[in-house]
Amino acid sequence: IKAQNVKEILPLMILMVMVFLMLLFWENELNEDEVGSSIEHLNVDYPQNAIPVRYCNHMILRRIIREPDHTCKKEHVFIHERPQKLNNICTASNKVTCRNHSTILCYQSTITFKMTVCQLTDGTKYPACRYRIAPPTEGFVLITCDELGPVNFQGYVL
Repeated sequence: IKAQNVKEILPLMILMVMVFLMLLFWENELNEDEVGSSIEHLNVDYPQNAIPVRYCNHMILRRIIREPDHTCKKEHVFIHERPQKLNNICTASNKVTCRNHSTILCYQSTITFKMTVCQLTDGTKYPACRYRIAPPTEGFVLITCDELGPVNFQGYVL
């Protein structure tokens, strides 16, 4: 390739790189809602992060946990068990009526799970939410499932 041809190709190469980067970021943006709303992303923290102070505040900001209208959640639970253990709940026959949903059935774990319960102490609009760790640290997990596995965390039972 002659030097004068390289000068002609360079703008085209730069344009191609820019288009590639735009497509790459656009694809990640499309998948953000899907990943951000999965039970693993929202509720599983295994192994538990070793944050010595303000665990709840850190995790809720890091995972962008909030209500759909961008207000602070009153309570949020992080489960400190392997995701595979959540998958096993869906194959169990221990079905109960979900809290606040009289027609939806939840699957209840047959074993207790280690968890951190974060309760809102201050703030109304995300990200200005402040939380404290509240009991319990173990409980039976209630989730909804579909044919692929766990879908939503619905609560816990002591």
